[in-house]
Amino acid sequence: MAAQTYDVIVIGAGPGGYVAAIRAAQLGLKTAVIERENLGGICLNWGCIPTKAMLRSSEVFHLMHRAKEFGLSADGIGYDLDAVVKRSRGVAKQLSSGVAHLLKKNKVTVIMGEATIPAKGKVSVKTDKGTEDLAAKNIILATGARARELPGLEADGDLVWTYRHALTAPRMPKKLLVIGSGAIGIEFASFFNTLGADTTVVEVMDRVLPVEDAEISGMARKAFEKQGMKIMEKSMVKQLDRAKGKVTAHIEAGGKVQKMEFDTVISAVGIVGNTEGLGLEALGVNVDRTHVVTDKFCRTGVEGLYAIGDIAGAPWLAHKASHEGVMVAELIAGKHAHPVKPESIAGCTYCHPQVASVGYSEAKAKELGYDIKVGRFPFVGNGKAIALGEPEGLVKTIFDAKTGELLGAHMIGAEVTELIQGYVVGRQLETTEEDLMNTVFPHPTLSEMMHESVLNAFDRTIHF
Repeated sequence: MAAQTYDVIVIGAGPGGYVAAIRAAQLGLKTAVIERENLGGICLNWGCIPTKAMLRSSEVFHLMHRAKEFGLSADGIGYDLDAVVKRSRGVAKQLSSGVAHLLKKNKVTVIMGEATIPAKGKVSVKTDKGTEDLAAKNIILATGARARELPGLEADGDLVWTYRHALTAPRMPKKLLVIGSGAIGIEFASFFNTLGADTTVVEVMDRVLPVEDAEISGMARKAFEKQGMKIMEKSMVKQLDRAKGKVTAHIEAGGKVQKMEFDTVISAVGIVGNTEGLGLEALGVNVDRTHVVTDKFCRTGVEGLYAIGDIAGAPWLAHKASHEGVMVAELIAGKHAHPVKPESIAGCTYCHPQVASVGYSEAKAKELGYDIKVGRFPFVGNGKAIALGEPEGLVKTIFDAKTGELLGAHMIGAEVTELIQGYVVGRQLETTEEDLMNTVFPHPTLSEMMHESVLNAFDRTIHF
């Protein structure tokens, strides 16, 4: 039987893959997408979306306990963890079904199964009904990544969890250890801590949220500790001793090892790319530490083969994957493609308080040799933040003193994950301090702090 032929075959239907498939179809290319598990990938089913649903529940729970501050009363406040999880899974299911609808609407062929690439331009898919052979001049790898597991710290789904286990938590931890304080680790720490778990976070680097600006990381640590979390920086979990209902963690800090008991451990120590079983080595694809090496247009060096999203390396963000998907589809269709600029991609962490950033940190800008001006504006100086009962936080901006270019922006506080896009647009448009200063920000809004931070960098602050 002859292989079914397409213009584009996408392997993986996460936020990179399904977006690439839809854009390719919109451009008139006959397109198929192959997915082995769930449409929407990790992001919609086991990552970005369900975690935000759970964090929303914990946020509402937290606000209910503050009812008296707002002139309200709320008695007998409690939670049902099973119901929280059920809502989260329902949100994920709704959005995954939405992806199926979008693919069908755009006439993308969806094939559920496991794909391999036996030769250039060829794809073999193992499905429930057998094996399908496909062919395409262009193949896009969008297979994503999975949780990294360290020797001796492997998840078992009972005492030691990955993010997947935490998203369908079988019980509420009483004493929780979170290994790793990146976005995944700190979001789960924030969720379970808010619901009452005695939470300890261990981070091997010298600060929590280590990819963020040092000043913001420091503020985050203070906020987490105020909420009752125990933060252990420059520390490493060397061993986990598992027994019935408990785990003894051997934690090394400052050259000394201490033993601490927990009933639950969440391991969030990074990710590894899903490169196995695809046949990449035989094709001559360069795979470096589980990630496919590409150029700025996501080309692998093998003609007609592209790699996007998490499999193509940092930053491991859904919106980066989606942009790459659109870019590659347009490149294949002969359009003018816009490569991703990693330093202009925002990072968002949905803990309490939220953290968001784009561009260079203060330290990085100095390291690159820039003469900089730094602006800061605290939430306590903003009327809307006071009205919301959210006076803790900071908006920090970094400019090139010579040109006025916005080099970076860093925020901590309520809703900063929604605010950061203003600065992202600014960087994309190569905005200068003058452009931002002359922009009228609506009052009363949190966004006014973005304006004031810029003013502060040039000694023109009005409200603080």
